[in-house]
Amino acid sequence: MAKDIAQEAKGFYKLSWLQRIGFGSGDLAQNLIFQTVATFLMIYLCTVLKIDPKFVGGLILGVRILDCFWSPVVGRYIDNHNPRLGKYRAYLLFGGIPLTVAACFLMLPAAASWTMGMKIVYATVSYTVLSMIYSVVNIPYGSIMASMTRDNDEVLILTSTRMVCANIGQIIVQAGFPIGLAIALHSAIDWNQATFMAIGTIPAFIILPSLPFLKKLFGKKGLYYLLLTIGFAGFAILYCIGKFADVEDCTAVIQAAKVMTGVGLLVGSLMWALVPEVITEAEYRTGNRPAAIVNALAGVAFKAGFSVAGWITPLVMGLVGFNLASEKSALPTDPDAWFTVTCIFALAGFVLLTLCFLGCKERISTTPEKPVSFGQMFKEFKENKCLQLVLLIFIVVFLATFINAPVNAYYPKLKEYQPDQQEAILWFTCVIPALLLLVVGYLIYKYPLTDERLDEMSKSIEERTK
Repeated sequence: MAKDIAQEAKGFYKLSWLQRIGFGSGDLAQNLIFQTVATFLMIYLCTVLKIDPKFVGGLILGVRILDCFWSPVVGRYIDNHNPRLGKYRAYLLFGGIPLTVAACFLMLPAAASWTMGMKIVYATVSYTVLSMIYSVVNIPYGSIMASMTRDNDEVLILTSTRMVCANIGQIIVQAGFPIGLAIALHSAIDWNQATFMAIGTIPAFIILPSLPFLKKLFGKKGLYYLLLTIGFAGFAILYCIGKFADVEDCTAVIQAAKVMTGVGLLVGSLMWALVPEVITEAEYRTGNRPAAIVNALAGVAFKAGFSVAGWITPLVMGLVGFNLASEKSALPTDPDAWFTVTCIFALAGFVLLTLCFLGCKERISTTPEKPVSFGQMFKEFKENKCLQLVLLIFIVVFLATFINAPVNAYYPKLKEYQPDQQEAILWFTCVIPALLLLVVGYLIYKYPLTDERLDEMSKSIEERTK
């Protein structure tokens, strides 16, 4: 008992499950909004508002380029201020209210009847505002974990809890959105489509709670390699079925293969466990613990993967003759139904952000002795090789995750399209993500921080502070 108290005095806090789940509810909240944008916004803009897919792709890329400048501004501000309700927790409330409002305004029913010029202005403004507010919530939320404990085992449990909650949000949106559209329209539910879109998240509920055991069994890198191999095999199976068989005749095999792809893409969730490691390495070198800055840069890399995917997908599919705005949509196009489902997810998200605010407890001071400048932020990025590598992994793994997200709705209906269009769907749902997983494996191989080295750094930091 005395040893545990001494460890906690050095920042190695043990957390209750109430605190862990409270923290994780924040990721569930944000994913109800983020997954709606990542999976369905492109389809909404192209098939409901009938906006040119090339413009939609450019809009997604442009907003994310803007975010590359905006997120560091948010991170710097947060690192240099201490709101009364909590250095990071406060933004869950201060940002949560406008985030909910912006999400509800993202898919207004009236927009479908506007002129094309008005639609373009509306799409640009609503998506840009939502993205900027999302950063104000997401960056401090990611930073909370680094202020709750230094214990690597606790960080791993927090990460697994957070990612389980994130995947609950993902499965709710990816399955619930098409189901919600059908319910709103009082039409038949396409269960095969809904299942295919969401079943890839199932491995998260098995693997993430088992992370501490699996990490001991395979090692950190060994676990990553295993997951990536299973995912690659799943993508290969999906491609072969789509290319050489009838998708509707192989439902069981397809669903199994989709689960395998979810195992591989789960590495994207595990990458968030590396962020506190990079923060610790930075504190070891500089004496400051730049949690919000590192999370801001991680968020930029995460969004970079998402934005490149959102830009390439409609552009390249259009080049091969699959125009999302003119081809038969895989989902209903009634604007009232889209608005209703989006609002339900947004309001549920705000309730969960409130629970996260109440459940998190910040214990470790992360305020720098001097205000952090943008020059210092660039210097940290330039000198921190581990950070550079982690950011590159983020870009590639989330490019693999999101490049196929909107196209997944079309895979179960593959035979309804022309051969060249089928090939485009297969490349974006199978081939490109599989190749990107190979790149992720190589980058993980180059990652240098071991658990032993991290423990040495943490102990050195505490001794130096003492």
